[in-house]
Amino acid sequence: MNGLTLLFLATLSLLVAVQWWLARRQSRHVAGCRDVVPAAFATHVSLADHQRAADYTLARTRLGQWELLYGSALLLLWTLGGGLDLLDQLWRQAELPAIVSGVGLLLSTLWLMGLLELPFTWYRTFHLEQYFGFNHTTPALFINDLLKQTLLVLLLGGPLAVAVLWLMAGTGPLWWLYVWLVWIGFGLLLSWTYPVFIAPLFNRFEPLRSDTLRLRIEQLLQRCGFAASGVFIMDGSRRSAHGNAYFTGLGRHKRIVFFDTLLRCLNDDEIEAVLAHELGHFHYRHVHQRLVINALASLAGLAMLGVLAEASWFYNGLGVSQPSPPMALLLFLLVIPVFTFFLQPLLAQRMRRHEFEADDFAARQSSAPHLIQALVKLYQENASTLTPDPLYSAFHDTHPPAPVRIAHLMR
Repeated sequence: MNGLTLLFLATLSLLVAVQWWLARRQSRHVAGCRDVVPAAFATHVSLADHQRAADYTLARTRLGQWELLYGSALLLLWTLGGGLDLLDQLWRQAELPAIVSGVGLLLSTLWLMGLLELPFTWYRTFHLEQYFGFNHTTPALFINDLLKQTLLVLLLGGPLAVAVLWLMAGTGPLWWLYVWLVWIGFGLLLSWTYPVFIAPLFNRFEPLRSDTLRLRIEQLLQRCGFAASGVFIMDGSRRSAHGNAYFTGLGRHKRIVFFDTLLRCLNDDEIEAVLAHELGHFHYRHVHQRLVINALASLAGLAMLGVLAEASWFYNGLGVSQPSPPMALLLFLLVIPVFTFFLQPLLAQRMRRHEFEADDFAARQSSAPHLIQALVKLYQENASTLTPDPLYSAFHDTHPPAPVRIAHLMR
């Protein structure tokens, strides 16, 4: 047992302990506030809706605790338990060209990981979400989505894996820099093509038909100096009762997408305010900032992997007997979340600051009262708790807690 093994076990144990402790705090806090609606929402949210949101939050938190234990056990089995090493040996016995067996190892590992996560995904969809009235997905649609996702991984992930492994094997010590360039290019290409070619495989998108609302949106976009290829309605109700809205695409393929469930619960004033909030993210270049941060983080990670891939202790310390480029990638992807978990509060704090800035922009371009009304309705429709534990929220929530966000808008 080398030093990396001890460090990995200690860090994973600390992660599990902290996550479990935070979940317990969240459950106690939400349960303790279950019977009283916060004063700021007393005239807008009924006690029944508040209690439903609390029960939904408690159920999700409990499920998350079991997922934490299950995922940590699987991680140990894949690494120190010899799971990756066994799968690697099976591919080596096939005596295929190195790049073919490497791609096979990568894709088969990802497929098996997804398969092992299916019980929780199925339970969440067809029990938890079903119990609280959110699930609209049928078993046939669920399976169909899985098949499409698997096919996309093969069609998109296969060529990417070939390119990465070829660069790792044939471009010398700076392979990580070339891989980073390919990764950034692949991400930009995916963002550009997603709204036109990938998203329609899973949902139907129709142009917004309401002339009045479309005119208001066009005027808002003009005021904000934002150009989009169109405003579309997505059949989100086909899978879930949760409502949402988002921007997608790059360049001429940028588009605004509203879930049909969102349009059913908000009026035109509130929809305009929600859209103004999203436009605030673009006004302050939050999306660009996140792209740059993610690019720099991936560059730092690949540079680190460039060193670790040459170190025998990296493989031996994580339960792998034979070093190889695909194994270095898999080990790094599996263990890096363990060591970066404690950075989450810093990242979440930055994201919450972005939300405040976008709210301020929406208040100027649209209406703070209308945005408040929209947020209250969305909290109700999505059964989002109004009383999260502050410390749990600091680790997990990229949006400010509801009372804090509403108070900020009222000021």
